[in-house]
Amino acid sequence: MVLGPGRVACVSGRRSDRGESKTKDQDDQDLGRTGNYAPVTKHQVLCYVGGNVAIAEHLTAHTFSTAYPSYESTRLLDELRAKEYPALGSHTYLDFTAGSLFARSQLTRHLELLERSLFGNPHSTNLASSTSTEFVARARSAVLRFFHASPDEWEVVFTGNASHALKLVGESYPFDAGDRFLLTFDNHNSVNGIREFARARGATATYVPVVLPEMRVDDADLERGLAMARQGGHNLFAFPAQSNFSGVQHPFDWIARAHAAGWDVLLDAAAFTGTNRLDLSEWNPDFVVQSFYKLFGYPTGVGCLLARKSALAKLRRPWFSGGTITVASVQGDKYYLAEGASAFEDGTLDYLSIPAVEIGLEYIEAIGMDIIHERVQCLTGWLLDQLLPLTQTNGRPLVRLYGPPTTDRRGGVVTFNFYGADGRAIDHRLVEQLANDANISLRTGCFCNPGGGEIALGLTGTELSSCFRQREHENHFTIDDFRLCIDGKSTGAVRVSFGLISDVHDVDRFIAFAKGFIGR
Repeated sequence: MVLGPGRVACVSGRRSDRGESKTKDQDDQDLGRTGNYAPVTKHQVLCYVGGNVAIAEHLTAHTFSTAYPSYESTRLLDELRAKEYPALGSHTYLDFTAGSLFARSQLTRHLELLERSLFGNPHSTNLASSTSTEFVARARSAVLRFFHASPDEWEVVFTGNASHALKLVGESYPFDAGDRFLLTFDNHNSVNGIREFARARGATATYVPVVLPEMRVDDADLERGLAMARQGGHNLFAFPAQSNFSGVQHPFDWIARAHAAGWDVLLDAAAFTGTNRLDLSEWNPDFVVQSFYKLFGYPTGVGCLLARKSALAKLRRPWFSGGTITVASVQGDKYYLAEGASAFEDGTLDYLSIPAVEIGLEYIEAIGMDIIHERVQCLTGWLLDQLLPLTQTNGRPLVRLYGPPTTDRRGGVVTFNFYGADGRAIDHRLVEQLANDANISLRTGCFCNPGGGEIALGLTGTELSSCFRQREHENHFTIDDFRLCIDGKSTGAVRVSFGLISDVHDVDRFIAFAKGFIGR
């Protein structure tokens, strides 16, 4: 692939049934659409401008439909993409794990609601406040319905995002000397951060490793970790439903195993629920965290902590604030926390945005999570099918995958690095720059998942500790310092992730882009 100032790229063309190379006009007739193409040469190289890969898409359409016939049952999503997502245009968006996209109708419904209703700060019983209180309550009920969580057993605590929800658990969990905090290597940094609360109170934090090449947890390692629970103490086990690094989906039967061994369970669902159903009538973690923009794009400032009422009652808040108490006294030097979710919702909720959560959940329910899941599974399988066989000019693999090579027990997150013919990783920052030039949004780095990144990239505890112990790095350590310290090793990877309106053309455009690294 050649990416010049005019953003011209070259990919393989195709031949007609008779064996001749097809021209631009012939392919336009086949495809029923036009594009900006240079002629196809006798060497079958197609040059295109601005990332339009219609011919490449047509090339593979029959093979894809044969390999993944269930994709046809998800065509509703193509109609929604055309109708509801005008900002997408010709852009190839492959960053759904970081944030989903919102539909036009979500904004329209929310705006209409704000225009016809008067909302006020809900900490009152006046008419405007009562309207806000009503819609906040409706949103709580919608969240419970969406996750099939009984209101008799579960509470919904609205937060700013999943990280805020995790901080609430971490700062309030009753860790004490000798207690245990157990977590897998591939947790998000906002889960990793809970170890600081645990250690500050004398608890021990222990990591369960993930194992290459698929980056799954070895069952024997998990069993050893669970056996470390302090009998009669407070033990918290945290894991992601789906790794945001590798796409691995960890077994939900860990929840019952952990409970039987004396652990409370914290499930990070943020990377999972955008394309998978989480049924809390079937699975019973104690705490679940969620950011709603990862589900349906809008609003971006609202998440939640879903907590079993019995688990929420264990938490001990380190302070109180407006909105969390029934009574507080200055002269009497006393305060009384509110019951349930209110005790954890500091200050004034985002009462104008929270009604949009109900709208977003209804939008997803109208589509059907099963349809979204099926589409993402098909696209993930197709990407792996097309990407993994690619080789460099000398026959070496073009990519190194960090995670499962099939769709078995994995989600729509595919993380890898490109490698040159010399066997060295191509800098992920360069990949992102070239992707931007090709009108492709993907993500590079370690995705706030240092444990997953360290395992995938072969960074050992010894060399990392050596970096951190250097005098000049005692209190200040930048990402550039890090790159220098581990000279010769990659410091990040490339991540592609799918969501509710991804389509097969997104995969084909990315594969055309990936082929541009052959020969580098």
